[in-house]
Parts: sequence; structure tokens; C-alpha cells
Amino acid sequence: MSVAEVWGARPDEVARRYACDDEAADHPVRLVRAVAVPAPRDVAFGWLCQLRLAPYSYDLLDNGGRRSPRSRTVDPSELTPGTAMMRIFALTSVEPGAHLTMRIVDRRALALFGPVTVTYAVHDDGPGRSRYVAVLRIGSRRQGRLVRAGRALLAWGDLVMMRKQLLTLAALAGREARQAPVRPASDPR
Repeated sequence: MSVAEVWGARPDEVARRYACDDEAADHPVRLVRAVAVPAPRDVAFGWLCQLRLAPYSYDLLDNGGRRSPRSRTVDPSELTPGTAMMRIFALTSVEPGAHLTMRIVDRRALALFGPVTVTYAVHDDGPGRSRYVAVLRIGSRRQGRLVRAGRALLAWGDLVMMRKQLLTLAALAGREARQAPVRPASDPR
């Protein structure tokens, strides 16, 4: 596998099944991206929920030049299937604290990229640490040189954008975790 297909993911993360693998099993292309998050899973998941508002990648390119918010405002309990995400996706499933799965619904994005379903998952990775794993399933069984070239370009383009996105979300989650007040061990809360 090339770095465009798998970036940052551990072998067990690549082998694991995610919600998009079931929801879009007929989509032949599978891309996996992952990063370490210096924050506990609940904080990291809260930042994934911010994808409701913005893409957290290169804002000039994919957010109309507006800066993605730098404070967490989305209540995870408000995210239900059908919720608009990053302007071009709709949420298809959510497991609080574990994953968000969405698919492209915007007509222009569908025309450009074809059917895409993505799961953003978070899992524990030691005390106070977690991991983001994003898995994309890209549809279209069409064949031919042009289709293959388009898929390769999409994989590399997505790698650039999603790498920035996951690193930004991880940094914001880490910043929040560092700023959280430390409670004494005897505090029952």
C-alpha cells in the first residue's frame, strides 16, 4: 500500500472494521489516516464533533476563507443521522465517544469526487491519550485509465487535506486537555 492509501495508521487500525466498511461495503477504494492525540478520548471525540461546523483543514481552500473555530461549541448529543457536516456531508451514524460516520451529499462534491463515506473514529491509546483514525470508502466500480488516475489524485489530495485536518483537531484537543484543571486525587468528581 502507498502512503496515499494508508498514512499514520498502525496495522491493527488498518485491519479493524469501521462503520463505513459496513455502510459502504460496495465502495472499492479504502483509505486510512491516523494520528496520535495528546488528550483523553472524550476530549478528542468532542473535537471530532466540531466537524459539524467546519472542516479544520486548509480554511482558505475548504472553508470559504473563514477560520475553523478554536473553541469547542458543538454538543455531541445534538448530532444525529442527517446532521450536516463540513458543508458537503451528512451524518449517517454516530456512536458517542467512538465514531462519526458521514457521506457526501452535496451535488457538486458528488460530481467531483463520486460517492464517499468516511468514518472518524477515536480510541484510547494509554492514560490521557487517544488516536484518531479516519477511514474513507470511495465508490464507483467504473474502470479505465482515467478513472484510476482520478482515484489516485483523490487519494493524494485527500491525504494532504485530511493530514492537516487530523493534526489540527489533535492539537486543539491536546491544548484543551493541557488547560483542564487538575483535580486532587481525593476529589470524588
